[in-house]
Amino acid sequence: MDKQIAELYADGKVNEAIHALIGKIDADPRETDNYLQLASYLLEQGSPEQAQKLLVQAKGLIKNPQDVDYDLAVAYYAQGEFNKSLALLNQIPNDDDTLYQKALVYLKTGQNEKALAHALSIKRVDDHVKELLGDIWLALGELKAASASYASIPEKQRTAKVNFLLGVSWHGRDRDRAEKFFARAKKMDSKYYKQARDQYASIMKLVAGKDKKEQ
Repeated sequence: MDKQIAELYADGKVNEAIHALIGKIDADPRETDNYLQLASYLLEQGSPEQAQKLLVQAKGLIKNPQDVDYDLAVAYYAQGEFNKSLALLNQIPNDDDTLYQKALVYLKTGQNEKALAHALSIKRVDDHVKELLGDIWLALGELKAASASYASIPEKQRTAKVNFLLGVSWHGRDRDRAEKFFARAKKMDSKYYKQARDQYASIMKLVAGKDKKEQ
Protein backbone atom coordinates (compact mmCIF):
# COMPACT_ATOMS: atom_id res chain seq x y z
CA MET A 1 0.00 0.00 0.00
CA ASP A 2 1.24 3.47 -0.91
CA LYS A 3 1.39 5.32 2.44
CA GLN A 4 1.36 8.81 0.94
CA ILE A 5 -1.78 8.03 -1.05
CA ALA A 6 -3.31 6.40 2.02
CA GLU A 7 -2.70 9.62 3.95
CA LEU A 8 -4.37 11.64 1.19
CA TYR A 9 -7.39 9.36 1.39
CA ALA A 10 -7.48 9.49 5.19
CA ASP A 11 -7.43 13.31 5.00
CA GLY A 12 -10.58 13.24 2.89
CA LYS A 13 -8.83 13.95 -0.40
CA VAL A 14 -10.58 10.99 -2.01
CA ASN A 15 -10.42 12.10 -5.65
CA GLU A 16 -6.75 12.96 -5.38
CA ALA A 17 -5.97 9.58 -3.89
CA ILE A 18 -7.96 7.73 -6.54
CA HIS A 19 -6.36 9.66 -9.42
CA ALA A 20 -2.90 9.09 -7.94
CA LEU A 21 -3.52 5.34 -7.87
CA ILE A 22 -4.85 5.37 -11.44
CA GLY A 23 -1.61 7.08 -12.46
CA LYS A 24 0.44 4.42 -10.69
CA ILE A 25 -1.54 1.64 -12.40
CA ASP A 26 -1.05 3.26 -15.81
CA ALA A 27 2.69 3.49 -15.12
CA ASP A 28 2.98 -0.12 -13.93
CA PRO A 29 -0.04 -2.25 -14.89
CA ARG A 30 1.48 -5.39 -13.38
CA GLU A 31 1.76 -4.12 -9.78
CA THR A 32 -0.94 -5.87 -7.73
CA ASP A 33 -0.98 -3.63 -4.63
CA ASN A 34 -2.14 -0.56 -6.54
CA TYR A 35 -5.20 -2.41 -7.83
CA LEU A 36 -6.05 -3.67 -4.34
CA GLN A 37 -5.66 -0.24 -2.76
CA LEU A 38 -7.79 1.44 -5.42
CA ALA A 39 -10.45 -1.30 -5.27
CA SER A 40 -10.72 -0.90 -1.49
CA TYR A 41 -11.28 2.85 -1.89
CA LEU A 42 -13.89 2.31 -4.61
CA LEU A 43 -15.74 -0.17 -2.39
CA GLU A 44 -15.66 2.22 0.56
CA GLN A 45 -17.00 4.99 -1.68
CA GLY A 46 -19.95 2.83 -2.76
CA SER A 47 -18.71 1.98 -6.25
CA PRO A 48 -18.51 -1.84 -6.24
CA GLU A 49 -19.14 -2.10 -9.99
CA GLN A 50 -16.08 0.03 -10.72
CA ALA A 51 -14.05 -2.03 -8.22
CA GLN A 52 -15.18 -5.21 -9.96
CA LYS A 53 -14.21 -3.95 -13.41
CA LEU A 54 -10.84 -2.82 -12.11
CA LEU A 55 -10.07 -6.19 -10.50
CA VAL A 56 -11.24 -8.20 -13.52
CA GLN A 57 -8.88 -6.06 -15.58
CA ALA A 58 -6.10 -6.72 -13.07
CA LYS A 59 -6.52 -10.49 -13.32
CA GLY A 60 -5.49 -10.29 -16.97
CA LEU A 61 -2.36 -8.25 -16.25
CA ILE A 62 -0.77 -9.24 -12.95
CA LYS A 63 1.52 -12.21 -12.38
CA ASN A 64 -0.70 -13.96 -9.80
CA PRO A 65 -4.36 -13.32 -10.73
CA GLN A 66 -5.60 -15.17 -7.63
CA ASP A 67 -4.16 -12.38 -5.46
CA VAL A 68 -7.19 -10.20 -6.22
CA ASP A 69 -9.82 -12.93 -5.85
CA TYR A 70 -10.81 -12.03 -2.29
CA ASP A 71 -11.36 -8.36 -3.11
CA LEU A 72 -13.21 -9.31 -6.28
CA ALA A 73 -15.45 -11.59 -4.20
CA VAL A 74 -16.21 -8.64 -1.92
CA ALA A 75 -17.09 -6.51 -4.95
CA TYR A 76 -19.46 -9.19 -6.25
CA TYR A 77 -21.04 -9.48 -2.80
CA ALA A 78 -21.57 -5.72 -2.63
CA GLN A 79 -23.52 -5.92 -5.90
CA GLY A 80 -25.66 -8.83 -4.73
CA GLU A 81 -23.93 -11.35 -7.01
CA PHE A 82 -23.63 -13.91 -4.24
CA ASN A 83 -23.00 -17.01 -6.36
CA LYS A 84 -20.05 -15.36 -8.11
CA SER A 85 -18.73 -14.18 -4.76
CA LEU A 86 -18.95 -17.63 -3.21
CA ALA A 87 -17.37 -19.31 -6.24
CA LEU A 88 -14.28 -17.15 -5.78
CA LEU A 89 -14.21 -17.53 -2.00
CA ASN A 90 -14.27 -21.31 -2.36
CA GLN A 91 -10.96 -21.11 -4.23
CA ILE A 92 -9.27 -19.24 -1.37
CA PRO A 93 -7.83 -20.81 1.82
CA ASN A 94 -10.10 -20.38 4.83
CA ASP A 95 -8.41 -17.65 6.84
CA ASP A 96 -10.48 -15.36 9.10
CA ASP A 97 -11.27 -12.85 6.32
CA THR A 98 -12.48 -15.57 3.96
CA LEU A 99 -14.58 -17.25 6.66
CA TYR A 100 -16.15 -13.90 7.51
CA GLN A 101 -17.02 -13.13 3.91
CA LYS A 102 -18.41 -16.64 3.33
CA ALA A 103 -20.58 -16.26 6.43
CA LEU A 104 -21.93 -12.98 5.04
CA VAL A 105 -22.79 -14.64 1.73
CA TYR A 106 -24.50 -17.60 3.40
CA LEU A 107 -26.50 -15.27 5.65
CA LYS A 108 -27.64 -13.19 2.67
CA THR A 109 -28.73 -16.32 0.80
CA GLY A 110 -30.68 -17.73 3.76
CA GLN A 111 -28.22 -20.52 4.52
CA ASN A 112 -28.11 -19.56 8.17
CA GLU A 113 -26.66 -22.78 9.58
CA LYS A 114 -23.74 -22.61 7.15
CA ALA A 115 -23.28 -18.95 8.01
CA LEU A 116 -23.11 -19.82 11.70
CA ALA A 117 -20.61 -22.63 11.16
CA HIS A 118 -18.27 -20.34 9.25
CA ALA A 119 -18.65 -17.42 11.68
CA LEU A 120 -17.93 -19.65 14.68
CA SER A 121 -14.74 -20.85 12.97
CA ILE A 122 -13.25 -17.35 12.95
CA LYS A 123 -10.34 -17.17 15.39
CA ARG A 124 -9.93 -13.39 15.69
CA VAL A 125 -13.30 -12.29 17.04
CA ASP A 126 -13.57 -8.51 16.75
CA ASP A 127 -16.65 -6.28 16.90
CA HIS A 128 -17.50 -6.96 13.25
CA VAL A 129 -17.56 -10.70 13.93
CA LYS A 130 -19.66 -10.21 17.07
CA GLU A 131 -22.14 -8.19 15.03
CA LEU A 132 -22.22 -10.85 12.32
CA LEU A 133 -22.84 -13.57 14.91
CA GLY A 134 -25.67 -11.48 16.33
CA ASP A 135 -27.20 -11.14 12.86
CA ILE A 136 -26.95 -14.88 12.29
CA TRP A 137 -28.44 -15.82 15.66
CA LEU A 138 -31.27 -13.36 15.03
CA ALA A 139 -31.92 -14.91 11.60
CA LEU A 140 -32.05 -18.32 13.30
CA GLY A 141 -34.58 -17.02 15.82
CA GLU A 142 -32.15 -17.50 18.72
CA LEU A 143 -32.92 -14.22 20.45
CA LYS A 144 -30.94 -14.69 23.65
CA ALA A 145 -27.81 -15.69 21.73
CA ALA A 146 -28.34 -12.71 19.40
CA SER A 147 -28.61 -10.23 22.27
CA ALA A 148 -25.54 -11.77 23.95
CA SER A 149 -23.49 -11.34 20.77
CA TYR A 150 -24.59 -7.74 20.21
CA ALA A 151 -24.12 -6.90 23.91
CA SER A 152 -20.53 -8.18 23.81
CA ILE A 153 -19.70 -5.17 21.62
CA PRO A 154 -18.58 -2.31 23.92
CA GLU A 155 -21.37 0.25 24.30
CA LYS A 156 -19.32 3.08 22.81
CA GLN A 157 -18.57 0.98 19.71
CA ARG A 158 -22.19 0.05 18.96
CA THR A 159 -23.71 1.46 15.79
CA ALA A 160 -27.32 2.50 15.37
CA LYS A 161 -27.91 -0.87 13.73
CA VAL A 162 -26.46 -2.83 16.65
CA ASN A 163 -28.51 -0.86 19.17
CA PHE A 164 -31.65 -1.33 17.11
CA LEU A 165 -31.16 -5.07 16.79
CA LEU A 166 -30.45 -5.31 20.51
CA GLY A 167 -33.88 -3.78 20.87
CA VAL A 168 -35.36 -6.36 18.52
CA SER A 169 -33.72 -9.21 20.43
CA TRP A 170 -35.13 -7.93 23.75
CA HIS A 171 -38.53 -6.85 22.38
CA GLY A 172 -40.53 -9.84 23.59
CA ARG A 173 -38.71 -10.43 26.87
CA ASP A 174 -38.28 -6.93 28.27
CA ARG A 175 -40.11 -4.19 26.41
CA ASP A 176 -38.65 -1.37 28.52
CA ARG A 177 -35.09 -2.50 27.88
CA ALA A 178 -35.88 -2.88 24.18
CA GLU A 179 -37.23 0.66 23.98
CA LYS A 180 -34.03 2.04 25.53
CA PHE A 181 -31.99 0.41 22.76
CA PHE A 182 -34.43 1.71 20.14
CA ALA A 183 -34.11 5.22 21.59
CA ARG A 184 -30.31 5.03 21.35
CA ALA A 185 -30.53 3.88 17.75
CA LYS A 186 -32.94 6.71 16.89
CA LYS A 187 -30.66 9.30 18.51
CA MET A 188 -27.64 8.01 16.57
CA ASP A 189 -29.33 7.77 13.16
CA SER A 190 -33.01 8.71 12.90
CA LYS A 191 -33.18 7.90 9.18
CA TYR A 192 -31.85 4.37 9.73
CA TYR A 193 -34.14 3.95 12.74
CA LYS A 194 -37.27 4.73 10.71
CA GLN A 195 -36.26 2.36 7.91
CA ALA A 196 -35.36 -0.39 10.36
CA ARG A 197 -38.58 0.04 12.34
CA ASP A 198 -40.58 -0.46 9.14
CA GLN A 199 -38.36 -3.33 8.01
CA TYR A 200 -38.55 -5.23 11.29
CA ALA A 201 -42.18 -4.46 12.24
CA SER A 202 -43.48 -7.92 11.31
CA ILE A 203 -40.44 -9.65 12.80
CA MET A 204 -40.96 -7.91 16.13
CA LYS A 205 -44.53 -9.21 16.24
CA LEU A 206 -43.21 -12.73 15.67
CA VAL A 207 -40.47 -12.20 18.26
CA ALA A 208 -42.96 -11.08 20.85
CA GLY A 209 -45.10 -14.15 20.21
CA LYS A 210 -42.12 -16.48 20.36
CA ASP A 211 -40.83 -15.08 23.63
CA LYS A 212 -44.25 -15.27 25.29
CA LYS A 213 -44.48 -18.95 24.39
CA GLU A 214 -41.02 -19.59 25.87
CA GLN A 215 -41.82 -17.84 29.18
